[in-house]
Amino acid sequence: MTSPSVSAPSPASGPSTLSVPDAALVEEACKKSGLIWIAVPGARDRAAWHVWHEQDGQGAVYVVVGGGEQSLPGLADGITVRVTVRSKDKGGRLASWPGLVSRITPDGEEWAAVVPVLHSKRLNAHDGEAQPERWAINSAIFRIRPHGALIEGPRRYSPASGAAPVPPSPATTRSR
Repeated sequence: MTSPSVSAPSPASGPSTLSVPDAALVEEACKKSGLIWIAVPGARDRAAWHVWHEQDGQGAVYVVVGGGEQSLPGLADGITVRVTVRSKDKGGRLASWPGLVSRITPDGEEWAAVVPVLHSKRLNAHDGEAQPERWAINSAIFRIRPHGALIEGPRRYSPASGAAPVPPSPATTRSR
């Protein structure tokens, strides 16, 4: 997918300015799909496993990065990213929305609430029940909360395919 720029919403716009139907679409799509695409400004879109979790009455996507988990270069506290959610049924993009990224810390209440949810959804953890401890030491957990109006959704899709150009590579194909 290509990365159109995502402008940062004004702080006065609050945590989420999605309309009620758009907020419901984002929540349901994120709950049903185990995969989202995260577009960090200036970088390629990256697929990421996530969980949708409600904390303090607001839903958000949570992702674990580093320490043997997924790599999401450029993801940092305070930036705005574009999140694209696929349709679980069809596999195509269902909605894209701007999200405000916040890093959560191991000593906070939010960490204590979300880590058990992430841990239960993480498939094939090589360290089993020690995984949350590894995350606290070696990984970062980020919350991405909807922040701004829906970028794309039903009846509001860009005519562009969203396909990413092939990145430069020294790889070649063999002739037959």
